[in-house]
Amino acid sequence: MLLEPGSTCWRRETSARAALIIDMADYFDVAMAAMRKAKHTVHLLNWAFEPQTLFHPQPGCTGPEDDRIANFLKRLSKDNPGLDVRILCWQSALPVAATQNWFPLADRKVFAGSQVKFVLDGKLPMGASHHQKAIVIDDAIAFCGGGDIGPDRWDTDRHLDDDPRREKTKHAHGNSEKDFDSRHEVMGLVEGAPAEALGVLFRERWARCTGETLPAPPKTRPAWPSRVTPQFQGVEVGLSRTHGAWKGHPEVREVERLHLASIAAAQRCIYMENQYFTSPLIAAALAQRLSEPDGPEVVLIGTEHSPSFFDQATMDRTRVRFIEKLKRADKHGRFQAYSPVTTLGRIIIVHAKLSIIDDRLLRIGSANINNRSMGFDTECDLSFEAAGRGGAGARAEIARLRTRLLAHWLGCDDETVARSIQRAGGVGAGLEALRLAGYARLRPIERPPVEGAAAVIATYHLGDPFSSADSWRPWRRKAMSQSAERRGRDAVK
Repeated sequence: MLLEPGSTCWRRETSARAALIIDMADYFDVAMAAMRKAKHTVHLLNWAFEPQTLFHPQPGCTGPEDDRIANFLKRLSKDNPGLDVRILCWQSALPVAATQNWFPLADRKVFAGSQVKFVLDGKLPMGASHHQKAIVIDDAIAFCGGGDIGPDRWDTDRHLDDDPRREKTKHAHGNSEKDFDSRHEVMGLVEGAPAEALGVLFRERWARCTGETLPAPPKTRPAWPSRVTPQFQGVEVGLSRTHGAWKGHPEVREVERLHLASIAAAQRCIYMENQYFTSPLIAAALAQRLSEPDGPEVVLIGTEHSPSFFDQATMDRTRVRFIEKLKRADKHGRFQAYSPVTTLGRIIIVHAKLSIIDDRLLRIGSANINNRSMGFDTECDLSFEAAGRGGAGARAEIARLRTRLLAHWLGCDDETVARSIQRAGGVGAGLEALRLAGYARLRPIERPPVEGAAAVIATYHLGDPFSSADSWRPWRRKAMSQSAERRGRDAVK
């Protein structure tokens, strides 16, 4: 098995039911319904949490006040005084907070005097971030993935152009702020033992931050959301973490180890959706597999360009070198890297962190394919592995979900994608056939020249430290990058 506790994952448990939720319109809707059924605890882990976020935005990003998440949680705790509602959110640096409507200041004000306990967590290495995203309900049901709570996160899986629900309210003078871009996220939903493990993770984080030890809630029968059809039954679920070394707490690199083990084990196809592709370790591992005559194909999906200037200057240019390394290794024509666009050709922000290895492993989480997520920031990924008695059914479902994701990118039905892949004999060849047939919403990722300052940024991975050891010593990163490349190659040989 790929999921090995103590190595590639922290915990491996069986979930009687599990599902993948594609894009935030469905996630927000299902999460609200699930939290309404809570009996004992509603615990949220987030990188960002904007209190004015609407679960069901209407045109102009408007809606009733009780549909805003802060008001919803306050009402939930008020109506059920025995319900323990807590939010643990990263105590972000000021430049990051400024990009998210100063949510740390707003959250403290909004929840003051309520029964909702809101805490900002800054207990981690300097420069690192708490990047985990989860909602745990009664330790019986839980969501985990890449989606934060913010109005800019909301979108449907159709990624419509000019969707009025992503259009910001116009000011009296007739102008409006820039509307929210289309955005792609994925979240996993589990019940039973994996949800309980996520509850343990929350309580460990809470204790480290506040010094308060929380008891586990009473055992409760999972209240599975009625509007979600479980896609997996009796599936093996792994939880993989990252945490930088900090004040006696050891470094945790389960996320990295699972990536390397998965890439090494792949036989036919490695499919990845991610916000960033910059890790020299992962690039070297993928390049090694592409160089093999009978290795797997590699298909990457990422944003055309990052929405923020900082990420464009750091992550985007470093991604060029990541892709160029794979292009050079691709002697057998098995590599494709695409960016998705809307029907009118506008950007879709790929914020999801998802990997599918053959039809064997489906991985959803908070970890990016960059250095920070492998050994510096706090991350948590959820993986479904096709193994044991339910293995055959899980394999079929993992393959179907990959087809569903590709169809949603191209704007066609699932059967069209499945038929094209079968005829072409591979995922990449099937996608290229559909693109030539006019399904043009996936475009090859552009690779602008990496010169001057961009070359320095890419060489020294500025903004993307490997660990606590180099977080404030960027001059170390060139040598660390070379070492990571060697480790990546060796891990998959």
